Amino acid sequence: MLSADDHRPPTEPGAGLRARLHAVEEAAERIGTTLDEQTTCAELARFVCRRLCDAAAVDLLPEDAATGAPGTPGGPPSPAALHRAAEAGSAPLLESGFAAVPVPLSVPLLAHGHLYGVLLAARADGGFTEDESATLRHAARLAAAHLAHARRHAATRRTSMDLQRALLAEPGRPHPNLELATRYLPSGTSALVGGDWFESVRLHFGRTLLAVGDVMGHGLDAAVDMNAYRSALRYVASADLPPHRVLRQLDLAVAEDDGRRPATCLLARVDPARGIAAFAAAGHLPPVVFTGAGTAELLRVPVGPPLGTGVGGYDLVTRALTPADTLVMFTDGLVERRGEDIDASLDRVAGMRLPAGAGVEDVLDEVLLRLDGRRAEDDVAVLAARIRHHPGPGGSRRPARPDVVSPRNGESAEGCCGSVQLKGDGGELPVRGE
Repeated sequence: MLSADDHRPPTEPGAGLRARLHAVEEAAERIGTTLDEQTTCAELARFVCRRLCDAAAVDLLPEDAATGAPGTPGGPPSPAALHRAAEAGSAPLLESGFAAVPVPLSVPLLAHGHLYGVLLAARADGGFTEDESATLRHAARLAAAHLAHARRHAATRRTSMDLQRALLAEPGRPHPNLELATRYLPSGTSALVGGDWFESVRLHFGRTLLAVGDVMGHGLDAAVDMNAYRSALRYVASADLPPHRVLRQLDLAVAEDDGRRPATCLLARVDPARGIAAFAAAGHLPPVVFTGAGTAELLRVPVGPPLGTGVGGYDLVTRALTPADTLVMFTDGLVERRGEDIDASLDRVAGMRLPAGAGVEDVLDEVLLRLDGRRAEDDVAVLAARIRHHPGPGGSRRPARPDVVSPRNGESAEGCCGSVQLKGDGGELPVRGE
């Protein structure tokens, strides 16, 4: 990393302790503002050029391929460096930026006994005073400490991501009558993985339960709790309960475990044979359906409290789905933006128009592209599903009613029968459609 600056203020010999303390404060403000190693090196070079020298370079040692650790002082040269020197026929020299200045002062970037690189500083009007050399050494130590932190952060992130990938394995395979696509995108360079997850559970009669959830908080604990929620969902779903009752059972189970974090969750039970999907939400954002023409419809799903509160009170709605519709369920990281109201975020989703006839994978990729999901400030978990077209006898298929049905209004969707009782906030709540 090279830097040169002709606007350095003139040095003031004997400026004393006050000038040195000011330099120390300025170094703390200007060096290590990010977790990016290259940025830290550039900040170090700019700082020393601005205050102390005419040209500077920072040579950063690469991490050891096997251990991820930097080199140690006094250690043998790396094989790669020896090969480069042998091929060149001489010791490698740094020439760019130093042709017209004396031999530069070399300051190692040392932190916790590890060598992370070297700072080279040179000036055309002579050497450095003791105070200036001390300031250079302080800036180098400060930069080395930030480099060490950045590499520990990167190592922690790699470990966290490995755990996240291990826990967030591919969801269960749906029935062949349903196409499914999923994506998980970690946020930026944060080492704190989130608790975003998705799942798919096969049910009886060709139905599939789809789930997207988000454990509150970040870090390894959130990732572990995410796995616990997925396991609990698979267990409860095996009873083939309607989505709102699955949420109630999960809520009660988590509320009894003080060690679990609350979580939001959206469930969708898709019945391809009848062309119907039933939805229930626990503190989660609504899903969106993209029609075959590419238009978007944000579904109005009643939102109950997050799982783990023990409050309950989850409602069910149903909507017709055709083989041309693509259902997309997502966590808040996909749409939320800093300083933007969540309603405005959802309006952006509802206003999207995708290419007509796009496949499930294409729909998912297009949504992530349009919403800039890969640059989201939070983790993103997103799931897309579409009913496969299987014509019945004679090549025709009975369409389902296209309206959205709520259990509170006493209606039921075509093809559903029976009833269940769910204890809600107001006592016994009759739920039609099961």
